[in-house]
Amino acid sequence: MYSLLMRSALVAGVALTAPILPAATASAQADLEARCSQLVSYYSRYGSSRGEDTDGNRDFIRIGAELDCQNRRHEQGVNAVEALMKGKNWSVPALPRS
Repeated sequence: MYSLLMRSALVAGVALTAPILPAATASAQADLEARCSQLVSYYSRYGSSRGEDTDGNRDFIRIGAELDCQNRRHEQGVNAVEALMKGKNWSVPALPRS
């Protein structure tokens, strides 16, 4: 009897929270997407050299991060650009406010 009651409470809890999970996941995904494009834009503007004194390999990492962002691999893109910024001893910009 106790086992049946616990199972029903668990099923009811899952059923009640199921509609909340996709909204939370979508919000987190949108936040990561915004963060990814923010960091790539910031690094593209201030970190990539345009001329003879180029960053070489670092620019390929930035391009790869931009492709990650475009292909919905936002977390990998954010991590790559943050690593580039830390490698240049930059402070990583704050999260965008919504």
